[in-house]
Amino acid sequence: AGTADKKKRWKGWTLLVWVAAVSLVPADGRRVRQPRCPVGCTCTKDNALCENVRSVPHTFPSDVVSLSFVKSGFNEITGGSFVHTPALQLLLFTANSLDLIDEDAFLGLPHLEYLFIENNKIASISPFAFRGLKALIHLSLAYNNLETLPKDVFKGMDALTKVDLRGNNLICDCKLKWLVEWMHHTNATLDEIHCSGPPIQQGKKLNDLLPHSFDCITAEFASYQSLKFESISVEAFTFGTDQYVVFAQPFAGTCSFLEWDHVEMTFRTYDTIESTSTVVCKPMVIDNHLFVIAAQLFGGSHIYKRDTSANKFIKIQDIDILKIRKPNDIETFLIDGESFFVIADSSKAGSTTVYKWNGNGFYSHQSLHKWFRDTDVEYLEIANKPHLILSSSSQRPVVYQWNRSQKQFDRRTDIPDMEDVFSVKHFRVKGELFICLTRFIGDSKVMRWDGAMFKEVQTFPSRGSMVFQPVSIGNWQYAILGSDYSLTQVYQWDTKRGQFIPSQELNIQAPRAFSLVSIDDRVFLLASSFKGKTQIYEHLMIDLSN
Repeated sequence: AGTADKKKRWKGWTLLVWVAAVSLVPADGRRVRQPRCPVGCTCTKDNALCENVRSVPHTFPSDVVSLSFVKSGFNEITGGSFVHTPALQLLLFTANSLDLIDEDAFLGLPHLEYLFIENNKIASISPFAFRGLKALIHLSLAYNNLETLPKDVFKGMDALTKVDLRGNNLICDCKLKWLVEWMHHTNATLDEIHCSGPPIQQGKKLNDLLPHSFDCITAEFASYQSLKFESISVEAFTFGTDQYVVFAQPFAGTCSFLEWDHVEMTFRTYDTIESTSTVVCKPMVIDNHLFVIAAQLFGGSHIYKRDTSANKFIKIQDIDILKIRKPNDIETFLIDGESFFVIADSSKAGSTTVYKWNGNGFYSHQSLHKWFRDTDVEYLEIANKPHLILSSSSQRPVVYQWNRSQKQFDRRTDIPDMEDVFSVKHFRVKGELFICLTRFIGDSKVMRWDGAMFKEVQTFPSRGSMVFQPVSIGNWQYAILGSDYSLTQVYQWDTKRGQFIPSQELNIQAPRAFSLVSIDDRVFLLASSFKGKTQIYEHLMIDLSN
């Protein structure tokens, strides 16, 4: 009986060996050989260690489930490097020269649970480097040269329980905001990491940051439309329910009105006022009537009214040529419900004059002074009282205050240490009053009203500057410094510093004026050009975290 059992067992083992042998022999009779351990690697039953290899080998024994690379000579993990080792459960790279992980670098590893890429020189990772690693539990990128990580690089890795980013110089800026958001929604834990920058976050723990710790919305002026004419002034205005813009074209001798085409999404010609050597076209709406003051260097200046029934502009009045000989700027304003405008005259014999609407026309109300060659006039309120600031080529900027009892402007003071100021424009930040003072050569300045006088806040190098224009869009405050000799500089107000910081450069030939217009929930910056094409820019919001 014992002999019979031994014979049966022997036959059984023989059968198993025969079946195993047959399984390794394909139909054509050739024998399949198991892959050998690659050159430069050491293989045990289920592990392989490769040292000083110059590329990822494509042949490993089929029972290898863990693979390590040490001091290897390749610097990139390319896509599909491990499609020939689908059984891997652990993959380790340490002390290599790696600096890049490519897209789909670990494709074809459905069972990989542990991935260690440590003590290398990784500086860049593709957004889809880890695509397909759905079973990965532990990922370590510790002690590399990473400053950031591409957005959503861990997307689809729902099994992750541990991510190690220690030993990198992570810059905790808007590009890494997504990681902070991910940390608050994932089940995975991250070891404590300190931010290497930017300065506002330097030294802070990434783990302690919150999504609202990042201010990632910025904006820029993007070129939108180029108009094939030169202009010296631009004004945006509302008449009825529509938005319009008007440009003064000195060489063509016109006030050119444009309207917004809601279908083509561009500005198109609306109407023109023919004139001579036009320097300012100032719109003024009174009791739903549109008036336009067309200031000319020659032939006098005139006032036009829009005849809505005839759908055209009609000249209704001439401006006294003895007072206004060489107009340079016009400001419109309301005081106690009454409508005024003031013209700055830059001639030696003219006089900057305030005009008042009396119900039928505009009449001279007050001449401020004679023979001072005024270049600009700015209306503003200081401590809720109407004021004018006159800039001239012969004296420092002069501040006038409205006398309510006399209903006239009285000279109040001047702005010290500010010679050769071409123009003054004002703006407000959180209730505080500031002015931008333009100089052609030297330093343009920003000054703040301290309750008694204007004090310097900041200086800006001026190189052929004829306009230093503050513009406000929502919570964004800008100042645009034009230049005839260089690029026009856009500055953005930094609330924390209480100053303007450089934001953008615009290429405009000889800019003379800027104006904003809001249409269809979009904001456009209109830029007149004295020696080139008039430009239109769109103000675009940009999320830096995307």
